[in-house]
Amino acid sequence: MAKLNYAKEYSQELAQAYPYVLYFGALWSAVKPDVKFLNSNTVELPSLTVKGRKDGNRDSIGTFGRNFDNNWETKTLKRHRTWDTLVHPRDIDETNHVASIANITKTMNEEQKFPEMDAEAIDALYTLKNEKEAVTALANGTVTVENVLTYFDALMDKMDEARVPVNGRILFTDTFTKTMIDTAKDVVRTSGNKVLGRTVSRIDEVEIVSVPTKLMKTAFNFKADDGFEVKEDAKNVKMLLVHPSAIIPVISYEFAQLESPSALSQGKYVYYEESFEDMFIYEKKHDGIQFLVEESTP
Repeated sequence: MAKLNYAKEYSQELAQAYPYVLYFGALWSAVKPDVKFLNSNTVELPSLTVKGRKDGNRDSIGTFGRNFDNNWETKTLKRHRTWDTLVHPRDIDETNHVASIANITKTMNEEQKFPEMDAEAIDALYTLKNEKEAVTALANGTVTVENVLTYFDALMDKMDEARVPVNGRILFTDTFTKTMIDTAKDVVRTSGNKVLGRTVSRIDEVEIVSVPTKLMKTAFNFKADDGFEVKEDAKNVKMLLVHPSAIIPVISYEFAQLESPSALSQGKYVYYEESFEDMFIYEKKHDGIQFLVEESTP
């Protein structure tokens, strides 16, 4: 078997699957074509500013000048992750090909890589949003059926005030908050409450994605040797309202290769893959990211 580095093809295949296998897949697949790769782990992010809109004059020609500026901000991808395994040919034969390389990598993607990428997404967005605007945890009580629509409306109002486009907004919630929203919608429609009825109609404007509670945290430890875990001081994310135009996902697969059994591998197949990944935001568009968090309970 030829030693083929199929990182590019592997990356393209995964990118097509992201919206279907990642809870935050809509964000990971929101690739921005104007991002420039300097090398495997360094990118340049564009920043465009304009000025100079002024009154016109019908009787004379005014002066012309440069009224835009295009800058590039260099970023280094934080996550450099690898995965490898040995597979003995008899393991493939004796498990009726269940333990084939294709099945092994598929299971690794679904059970390790994709959950880790979900954790990377929300961890990065919370950190970057908090750097631009402090995210304050709820001071009193928790999210309930009675107040969940009010909290949602507040997030939408903040985006409206910042002129964030209405179309395309996505609301990520934990499992229980999604249930509370559904219950509250039924209560409002039954009661005929016109005030909250406006909020119910606004919920129909966004796509709602329910995420397992263990992934709706503000901070994770990405372990050097195996997977990730929630940080002890992490807060609970109840809602994350995002417009994908505000975020910049970057994934670079530098290496993915399968080698046939050889003397050096003691008769086993050898698989190895390497990736660099991170999620950034357009700082001028940080209003397109809104969090509702609770303090974690012991």
